[in-house]
Amino acid sequence: MTTVDKQPTSGQIVLEDPSEFRPEQKDASKFRDFRIHNVPDHVYQTYKLMHTNQTVDFVKGRMDHWLQLNHGEMGIMEILERLNELVDESDPDIDLPNSFHAYQTAEAIRKCHPDKPWFHLTGLIHDIGKIMHLWGEPQWATVGDTFVVGCAPDPSIVFGVESFQDNPDVKNPKYNTEYGMYTPHCGLHNVLISWGHDEYLYRVLKANKATLPDEALYMIRFHSFYPYHSCDAYRHLANNKDQEMLPWIREFNKFDLYTKAPDMPDIEEIRPYYESLCEQYLPKVLKW
Repeated sequence: MTTVDKQPTSGQIVLEDPSEFRPEQKDASKFRDFRIHNVPDHVYQTYKLMHTNQTVDFVKGRMDHWLQLNHGEMGIMEILERLNELVDESDPDIDLPNSFHAYQTAEAIRKCHPDKPWFHLTGLIHDIGKIMHLWGEPQWATVGDTFVVGCAPDPSIVFGVESFQDNPDVKNPKYNTEYGMYTPHCGLHNVLISWGHDEYLYRVLKANKATLPDEALYMIRFHSFYPYHSCDAYRHLANNKDQEMLPWIREFNKFDLYTKAPDMPDIEEIRPYYESLCEQYLPKVLKW
């Protein structure tokens, strides 16, 4: 089994085969099957609402609303417990509460990268920005694959560009070209991504002065950006830093995707370990 050095370094060797932690009863081709005749209607409807309503103005408005960080003060474990109330309506692979997925992802990472505690914690917390939904944000602005707003949608986006036909930005000449309102290789930190739990948690961690490395923050911020990390879309907007971090996002994606299964680790047994990681890298209470 291949692991990477203890300290984060760019361009690490990734695992050759995710089958070591993929549920035996499900092969890789069965994950993320978004063919319209195979997905439940609620999955399609979530994406249709997302692709219709996620515009430049909408994203800016949600950032103004959520990034005041005045929605509560809670610790990581408290947030995870609240996520027992949430089932992701955009996910065709599993319909269990999101907290289950958090521990499954973290434990798979821990098994394959035992010397990287920051990576284990990243797996645990990567989805907790979905708490927004329990505070009133619709799922189509909380979950699901993300994409760039302010330029033409890429054909690799789930359900294709046809699902954007009712989005007003695709009729706006400022936004409906390859570059739209951006410049070549401006960097992903300078583009607006459709609003969701990735960007929200990234901003929460930065504002609360978390000490996770850049690699972890990239994983959190872009793990739902499937057109970029899985289809090579939007590379014309990425800069050198983004390219250096891409292997880490892809490494994380294998654990995020292939660990989804009904089997659960013993949470009571492993919880103290993850509580210790929270103490190491995060404030006890975070502003949300």
